[in-house]
Amino acid sequence: MLRQDKDFNDGWSFQLNSQPTTQGWRTVSLPHDWSVEAKFDPCLEGATAYLPGGIGWYQKYFQLKLQPKQRAYLIFDGIYNHASLELNGQNLHYQVFGYSPFYLDITEYLQAENHLLIKVDRSRIADSRWYSGSGIYREVRLLVVNQVHVAPWDNFIFATQACASQASLTQQLQVAGVRPGASLQVRTRLINAAGQVCAETTHQQQSLYNSVNLALQLTVDAPELWGPESPSLYRAITEVLCDGQLSDSFEQQVGIRHLYFDPKQGFYLNHQAYPIKGVCLHHEAGAVGAAVPDGVWLRRLTKLKEAGVNAIRIAHHPASCALLSLCDRLGLLVQDEFFDEWDYPKDKRLNMHDQHGDPLSEGYASYFAEHAQRDLTNALKAHRNHPCVFMWSIGNEIEWTYPRNVQATGFFDASWDGNYFWSQPPNSREKIAQKLTELPQQEQDIGRTAQRLAKWVKDLDQSRPVTANCILPSASYESGYAQALDVIGFSYRQVMYDYGRQHYPSLPIIGNEVLPQWHEWKAASARPHVAGVFLWTGIDYLGEVHQQWPTRSLAAGLLDTAGFTKPTWQMFRSLWQQQPVLALYTRPFDHEQFVHNNQVVSAKDPNAWQQALWIWPQLNQHWNYQDQDIILVEAISNCPELELFVNGSSVGKRQLSQQADRIFRWAVPFSAGELRLEARDEHGNRHTEQLSTSDDARQLALSLELSEDNLVAHLIAQLVDKQGLPVRHQQRRVEFSADNNAHLLGVDNGSASNVEAFTGPTLNTSKGRALAIFKRSTPTQAVQLGAALQGGQLQQLSWPAA
Repeated sequence: MLRQDKDFNDGWSFQLNSQPTTQGWRTVSLPHDWSVEAKFDPCLEGATAYLPGGIGWYQKYFQLKLQPKQRAYLIFDGIYNHASLELNGQNLHYQVFGYSPFYLDITEYLQAENHLLIKVDRSRIADSRWYSGSGIYREVRLLVVNQVHVAPWDNFIFATQACASQASLTQQLQVAGVRPGASLQVRTRLINAAGQVCAETTHQQQSLYNSVNLALQLTVDAPELWGPESPSLYRAITEVLCDGQLSDSFEQQVGIRHLYFDPKQGFYLNHQAYPIKGVCLHHEAGAVGAAVPDGVWLRRLTKLKEAGVNAIRIAHHPASCALLSLCDRLGLLVQDEFFDEWDYPKDKRLNMHDQHGDPLSEGYASYFAEHAQRDLTNALKAHRNHPCVFMWSIGNEIEWTYPRNVQATGFFDASWDGNYFWSQPPNSREKIAQKLTELPQQEQDIGRTAQRLAKWVKDLDQSRPVTANCILPSASYESGYAQALDVIGFSYRQVMYDYGRQHYPSLPIIGNEVLPQWHEWKAASARPHVAGVFLWTGIDYLGEVHQQWPTRSLAAGLLDTAGFTKPTWQMFRSLWQQQPVLALYTRPFDHEQFVHNNQVVSAKDPNAWQQALWIWPQLNQHWNYQDQDIILVEAISNCPELELFVNGSSVGKRQLSQQADRIFRWAVPFSAGELRLEARDEHGNRHTEQLSTSDDARQLALSLELSEDNLVAHLIAQLVDKQGLPVRHQQRRVEFSADNNAHLLGVDNGSASNVEAFTGPTLNTSKGRALAIFKRSTPTQAVQLGAALQGGQLQQLSWPAA
């Protein structure tokens, strides 16, 4: 019998208690996040979204009878955090870091009947700067192999050369459990999507040791290269024979691509210039918390791709393998980030260096020295076969925690009165370097730690560049930090793009974290040496809202927490996509920022847009106001000219070339009826967008978005009036329901200030809509889903069987 790779996610019991009790268990399936099941509480920590932590216990009883000389591994993709694992009363492992995968050889601990007990200590409820989730929030697998086998993550296939005519691949693998003197044969076939064998290789040797390291070579003619526009994937099937007997066989997904960063011309993918149009993402997904089904991620990632996004930066810790697999398939480049703090802690509530020092906010820095190499190694080895991963990031804004680096720049001297975001360093390169030699030095040095981390990465993978997100690049260039990097990433430092090119012309630059504003893309796209940007953020995320109750999420995303698109999504779609974009918004006239002369609107400060920050103003998609109120009508488009009509009468044309901030504006006295926008694209094709005055909400319009596997459904309830027009200016309470063939994962309306429990089933709408996410165990049985307005009749929609 060859290897068996099994799902180990069902049949678990859970309880939230300082010590487990006999009667306290309830059945759960993994992945599971207990924090998201709770109510928001203003007495808790805004850093972690006002949701609780605690101590959770998981147990599973299972039988596993191994054949002679077989071995068994449990593979955990992530437990948050401080997880103590026992099998049959014996200690297995203690895992502090909540984002790194790990695996355990459980062979010697197995009995006829097995009891696995896991304690997860998330009592440090402010140990993160954002919502982390709690529990076994990623998948678990059971792997059974023969004595001679390749252990988890010990198979690595990568391209050493790839172009349209030919690709050369190297396969590095380690075969364990080999008897010295045995005849070992390894053969690999590479198979394309059509089932054709495109390359094969065989290696044979006499074993000298119990463990054998091999490097095999494959050549592929006319390869189908992987990229965001065509994410072609191959299957590599490897067989291991010992003394002529097949002992192990496994399959690995492979994507063939060529990566290169040029310090003058930016990023090249498959030998073509390829600007990075990226977004940063945290690991949670609103109503489902950190235990995110594939169907939820797929909906969100697809919407980001529709806006032209081609890359994801996983901030600020390693992604789940499930998310990376989706990015492989969808064609999204991924920058995989390891750590948010190194030797010294950040302040989880206020960012920058630690200013609280209390036990509740103790984070990974306390364990970094002991665990960092193991955790980085596990994450990198588990992720390195994903073609979507194109950069490893060793850290995020680490400079804050080494005070001498902050002080050396001169930014925060009492005598300095500039603005950090928009100013060059007060101190010259020479003065920064001098100060770094004079200022008191901590026991640990940022440059030495960066060099150590980069070496750990390069020891395991030299096929991808190492980067980091530098918040103080002027100091990092001089401290030895930048010298550890293949590509330096800037955090909110567009003003430094030319500085870096001037003073360090051989080190490529990328905007690893930038504001979700047009001015950021303008600055990067005007400079060929800047490889691209990652907007903060792709999706609104829970947490990082210290003392901001009832705000529970940071609303800087292109999508909100419910996965609904926002004006920022339309802005970047208009910049990053070729097809015509036309989006229409309204709001009461903003007299603080603008003036108007009849319909013509002017900004009081014409340059204000160049320093716009994370949060956009509240824009409405309705035409419901008080009669004759002056309304600011705004449009986002990449069409060269727009014309606005109110009840059929034109109120003027606007040209894109005249809108420095790429937002078209009109001042219009409100008159009930229809607001219509017309445009002609560069080919002369006509496009329209309209808003109509609606009456009071009378009922719901239900729509369904289904996952590819038909296991997850997003049910969207939109308020409509008696004529069926969407009602977005009124809010009503909605109750969701399903029959017994599906269960509710969570409800949300996307509002950052919605502190109703995600568990539902009722909530208020926001912008006239609400979302419920359902899951079913089998796709072969139809489900009736429903929603009702408070006091109204149930409206139903069928979730069809596959």
